[in-house]
Amino acid sequence: MPPRASKRKSAPPNSSSVTSSDGRSVSSKAKIKGLEKIDRLFNTYANSSLGMIDPEGIEALCSDLGVDYTDVRILMLAWKLKAEKQGYFTQDEWQTGLKALGVDSLSKLKKALSDLEKEVEKPSNYEDFYTYAFRYCLTEEKQKSVDIESICELLNLVLGVQFRPQIDSLIEYLKVQNDYKVINSDQWINFLRFCKEVNLLEMYKFANFNFSFAAITQYHKIFFPSAFEVSVGCQNEEKLRKENDM
Repeated sequence: MPPRASKRKSAPPNSSSVTSSDGRSVSSKAKIKGLEKIDRLFNTYANSSLGMIDPEGIEALCSDLGVDYTDVRILMLAWKLKAEKQGYFTQDEWQTGLKALGVDSLSKLKKALSDLEKEVEKPSNYEDFYTYAFRYCLTEEKQKSVDIESICELLNLVLGVQFRPQIDSLIEYLKVQNDYKVINSDQWINFLRFCKEVNLLEMYKFANFNFSFAAITQYHKIFFPSAFEVSVGCQNEEKLRKENDM
C-alpha cells in the first residue's frame, strides 16, 4: 500500500529568500534597479569630465524642478546630500541623499522638496541645517569666515521667512557698519540665538525692539535683559540726534 500524502500545507517561502531565475533575491534586484535609476538621474546633470554635478548641472536641475537656483530648498537638498563643496554634488553624495529621501526620479524629487522643508523645520534638524548653511559658504581651503555681503544674502535666505523684522534690521545694520568685514561661525550661530530671544521679547509686547551688531556678536557673554538695555540706549541716542538736527 503506498504511503498516504500528508494533509499539512507547506509553509510559504520567506519573502526575503525569494530568488529570481538568475539566483539573486528579488529585494536585492529591486535595490540595484533603484540605484541604477538614481545614477541615471545623476548622469543627466553631471559633468562627465568632472564626474560630478557642477553649478551648470545644478542650474539645469533647478530648471527641471521648477525652482530658482537661489531657492532655500536647493540649500536644503545640499544639506540632505551632505554636499561638501558649494555648487557641486558628487555621485556618492547624490546616491546617499536620494536614497535617504526615498526618491529615484525627477518627479519624486520634486515632491520630496516640500517634505524636506518640513524635515528641516523640526527643532532637532534646524540648527544643524543653519550651521551647515554657513559651512557651505566656506569655499576656500582653511577659510573660517564669510564676507558681509554673502552673509546678508544667507541670512535673508535661511532666516528671512521665520524672522523677517529682525533680519531686515540686522541686514540694514550690517550694510552700514564699518567695524566688521567678515563674520565667523560663532557670530553666525549667535544671530539665530538672538533672533529667537527677540521673538520672546515680542511675546512680552516689547515693541520696536532694535538690536545692535555688538550685542549680537557678544550674545554669549550678555544676559538678554542687558542687551535690551543696550538697545534702548541706542534708541535714545538716535532720538536725541534727530532732535538736535531739528
